[in-house]
Amino acid sequence: MKFNSDEIAAVIQKEIETFGSQVDVREVGTVLEVGDGIARVYGLSNVMSGEMVEFPNGAIGLAFNLEEKSVGVIILGDYLSISEGDEVKALGTLLSVPAGDAVIGRVLDPLGNPIDGKGPVNATISRPVEIIATGVAERQPVHEPMQTGIKAIDAMTPIGRGQRELIIGDRKTGKTAVAIDAIINQKGKGVKCFYVAIGQKDSSVALVIDALEKNGAMDYTTVIVAGASAPAPLQYVAPYAGTAMAEHFMFNGGHALIVYDDLSKQAVAYRQLSLLMRRPPGREAFPGDVFYCHSRLLERSAKLSK
Repeated sequence: MKFNSDEIAAVIQKEIETFGSQVDVREVGTVLEVGDGIARVYGLSNVMSGEMVEFPNGAIGLAFNLEEKSVGVIILGDYLSISEGDEVKALGTLLSVPAGDAVIGRVLDPLGNPIDGKGPVNATISRPVEIIATGVAERQPVHEPMQTGIKAIDAMTPIGRGQRELIIGDRKTGKTAVAIDAIINQKGKGVKCFYVAIGQKDSSVALVIDALEKNGAMDYTTVIVAGASAPAPLQYVAPYAGTAMAEHFMFNGGHALIVYDDLSKQAVAYRQLSLLMRRPPGREAFPGDVFYCHSRLLERSAKLSK
């Protein structure tokens, strides 16, 4: 039998061209210890800060502390069924949440999962939870008013679109009521509203949702809830998730109003995570970067140039 070298070469060349080398390579680590919503993982030497990792029970975690021999991971889900020696997979992506019109009128957790019993969120758009704030050149000065519906505020200390406003006061003095009135007053003005409840009692959040529904405000409002019973990692992520959802409308020429109720409880959750991760504490045991934690969040809200 005679072999034609050209034919053999042609067959080999064809096989090489049609060969599909799709290999899914993921970095894998091992849980050294777990508890209180965090895990220490060995082996994820190339993981990024803020990268998502997956545990065997399906829970998602975020790489929070990058150390020399291990990685501190905050667990955004059930950590009670995770044990020492479990395998952890790095997903190679950053945390993102659903966005767009599909989230309007819904009550969600900080991961974008519905908790209102109205079925799944059929969103085709997602946005990363952490991005760099818009630069100075892309912002407009604050010149357009945002009416709150409270005459004393609108007349004496008006709030403009693109502005951040701090509401402070003693307990039970109506701080939340001011924010809810501002949301209700946006009816018919083309403003999408986002209410982020951080560390609030479930009964208090239920009253807020009931007030919004009675006044027809849920038609243009999204409520993101990380209640008092939610683990510290979810309370920490909640305001960033709410901002990511609101940014979709900001970057697409729309207007959005976001209310954080309240950021003090997020700072407490961040302090808890930092102490568990053995970060150096500062005044009142808060970590040194707690101010950056809030500044990088608030600076993402702006009125963009057209």
